[in-house]
Amino acid sequence: MVKKAVVLVSGSGTNLQALIDKIKEGYLPMEIAAVISDREGIYALERAKQNNIPFFVISKNKLGNLFYEELLKTVKKINPDVIILAGFLTILNEKFIDEFPFKIINIHPSLIPSFCGKGYYGMKVHRAVIEYGVKYTGCTVHFVDSGTDTGPIIFQEVVKVEDDDTEETISKKVLEKEHELLPKAVKYFLEGRLKIEGRKVFIQK
Repeated sequence: MVKKAVVLVSGSGTNLQALIDKIKEGYLPMEIAAVISDREGIYALERAKQNNIPFFVISKNKLGNLFYEELLKTVKKINPDVIILAGFLTILNEKFIDEFPFKIINIHPSLIPSFCGKGYYGMKVHRAVIEYGVKYTGCTVHFVDSGTDTGPIIFQEVVKVEDDDTEETISKKVLEKEHELLPKAVKYFLEGRLKIEGRKVFIQK
């Protein structure tokens, strides 16, 4: 039976596109049942439309405190096997996370626990990497828990920071890794190859 995924987005949706491409290739044993955005007018919704994927806009700006209630109601109706945060900038509340324990997977553009947590998203992460002067950065796929970027780590991939790198060049290099790593983590999850013990995720071969 094909598994169902819900993908939550806030931006251009390049990681969403990576998932779509891997489904078409036969690499990912799932269908994207819905794409949900927390804002209007983003290109990720156009990607969903082009691929005939149902999409919803649950506007955080318009709904305010009702946002989380509406998001939970919408996702529960779909009843997905996995929820994928692909550049989703809203921090989920505990009620939502408790409803789907260890079924929510996030991609973050740094090597957690460096340059993560509240306020670290998008180009802000890469700017911090440059300012701090680290020699390596990368990306992390992890399960979502009640903290911000604190859930058990599934996979990490390293990117070397060169002397002449800028926020933009680092972003490009990290994104290339993200597009490989997120589908891989989702595939392993759907195949039951991830075993969680405390903070550790063990990969079943």
